Amino acid sequence: MKKKDICILLVDDEPDILEIVGYNLSAEGYQVVTAENGADAVKLAKKKKPQLIILDVMMPEMDGIEACEQIRKIPGMEESIITFLTARGEDYSQMAGYDAGADDYITKPIKPKVLVSKVKALLRRFRDDQGPSNIVKIGNLTINRDEYKVVKDGNEMTLPRKEFELLSLLASKPGKVFKREDILDRIWGNEVVVGGRTIDVHIRKLREKIGDESFKTVKGVGYKFVV
Repeated sequence: MKKKDICILLVDDEPDILEIVGYNLSAEGYQVVTAENGADAVKLAKKKKPQLIILDVMMPEMDGIEACEQIRKIPGMEESIITFLTARGEDYSQMAGYDAGADDYITKPIKPKVLVSKVKALLRRFRDDQGPSNIVKIGNLTINRDEYKVVKDGNEMTLPRKEFELLSLLASKPGKVFKREDILDRIWGNEVVVGGRTIDVHIRKLREKIGDESFKTVKGVGYKFVV
């Protein structure tokens, strides 16, 4: 997808943020639409169906958390990327954001060029409606879902099924935080005997085999794959 075809919805009650961030994103070639509160953001999301939404938390009329929840209910917005851009960095605020359906959390202040780089990284997660590829290539890592095969630096390795499925899930959207309960549901499903430390053990094994730097723990929330 070309930049000119990508729509970014920027939501903030500070005019300076809308102007500066909006200008830098537009200069990169993206379509940028703006809103000053959560209620207007929901209306624009329904109309524009943006690929990325950058959302402030503290806003009049409807805050960012509620707006995020409402946007996630809009048909066609399930796969769009939503990130919060806010000065609030407390753990409880971040957890509330992830619980509402956000994919990421960016803390103010942030330099415009750094934000643009972050936006590019976020948009790499967005996929067209072609569905996920059975072969995922990320840097020096290749994951073949059909053959349950992983190749790193040209060396093929065979992972136990649950480790492979966990790696495949996290790597499907680099940078996205997958909540622990979602991981348990998608990887282990209705299996009866699954201890509370099951995910931690599998992540530790993947860190040993793939690289510690590839996996990041988001305290109290879950895990993400880092490129």
